[in-house]
Amino acid sequence: MARATNSPASRKRRKKVLKYAKGYFGNKSKLFRYAKEAVQHAWQYAYIARKKKKSDRRGLWIVRLNAACRSAGISYSRFIEGLKAANIELDRKILSDIAIRDEVAFNALVKQAQDALKTKASAPKPA
Repeated sequence: MARATNSPASRKRRKKVLKYAKGYFGNKSKLFRYAKEAVQHAWQYAYIARKKKKSDRRGLWIVRLNAACRSAGISYSRFIEGLKAANIELDRKILSDIAIRDEVAFNALVKQAQDALKTKASAPKPA
């Protein structure tokens, strides 16, 4: 009597991995052993990239904000400090979008931030 190998499920599993590896170079798209390793690495890279994408986007928003702030006559860090002092809780994504699409509204935010910084500077410091 032959041993049971569950070959339909094994073949299905191998075909699935080879389908994921379609387009890979050389043996990585043809042979299961190498395809399995390549697919696992690809999934790891994809997972890491999904996390990295978030920090890349935040960096992009900050660069855009900095450029818009400089053209409005204030540094990025002072702008953010002024927004916090004015209790304006907009995240960098929204601020960046406002800076790109609506210059008038962004200049109004800059003005509010500058006013809040002036009142913060004139307020007595706690001892």
